[in-house]
Amino acid sequence: MSHRDAIFPADRHALYEAHLYSAAIRSGDLLFVSGQVGSREDGSPEPVFEDQVKLAFANLRAVLAAAGCSIDDVVDVTTFHTDPEAQLETVMAVRAAEIGAPPYPNWTAVGVTWLAGFDFEIKVIARIPAAG
Repeated sequence: MSHRDAIFPADRHALYEAHLYSAAIRSGDLLFVSGQVGSREDGSPEPVFEDQVKLAFANLRAVLAAAGCSIDDVVDVTTFHTDPEAQLETVMAVRAAEIGAPPYPNWTAVGVTWLAGFDFEIKVIARIPAAG
């Protein structure tokens, strides 16, 4: 049985411990990042939707950085939305500021009815850059 190479950002553990999951798992040169939400350090949701989306991206960047990656290394994105029709414009504006220039990663958006008190979640797969 292979050992899981778990990755955690230095200062964000409340939800990981409460819900028993790793922020990310490294497998070879791939990083599988668990869904990141707009949670504060104590695990509570950021109440303003746009700020919640921005915080989810900030939390994502922290996990990527802990593995030596950046947004530029992301190859696949899945986002989850509790009200896609009402939220899409805000998400797309934040996404445009976060993702950078083309070529863009793959992206799948999924409408859901429940995200444990959150309204947006983002999970990604990234390629870990070769040490140089």
